[in-house]
Amino acid sequence: MPRPPFPPFTRDTALEKVQAAEDAWNSCDPARVALAYTEDTVWRNRDEFLQGRDAVVEFLTRKWDREREYALRKELWAVTDDRIAVRFQYEWSDAAGRCWRSYGNEQWEFAADGLMRRREASINDVAIPADARRIHGRREPGDRSPLALR
Repeated sequence: MPRPPFPPFTRDTALEKVQAAEDAWNSCDPARVALAYTEDTVWRNRDEFLQGRDAVVEFLTRKWDREREYALRKELWAVTDDRIAVRFQYEWSDAAGRCWRSYGNEQWEFAADGLMRRREASINDVAIPADARRIHGRREPGDRSPLALR
């Protein structure tokens, strides 16, 4: 099913795409998230290489089983015709109750129907004290506050 907005992207339509991705990922629903990708999507996430929507669902299921209390923020970095780059931060806790902040960059490439056909993500994790968490749930509507550097 087509997923507007469609390429070629403007800054405004890229911002829409980024917010839609943030909202979907914050749902922690692998099946919902996977619908934004082509059937044959290709991913690199950290050191994992995936192909296809089913692989995305399996990957995200494992991810959110491990990364509890997941809360994400994405920010537009750059945009061209059919590509968007974002930087992001998310926070989560592990099974032992330790808290983490994960920093990363993604490059996205879209098909004409607005589905993402390629996603490449580089991510680093930093342990943080529980009281240092600053990302709690979804953004308030209209909140476009920039991500802190650290």
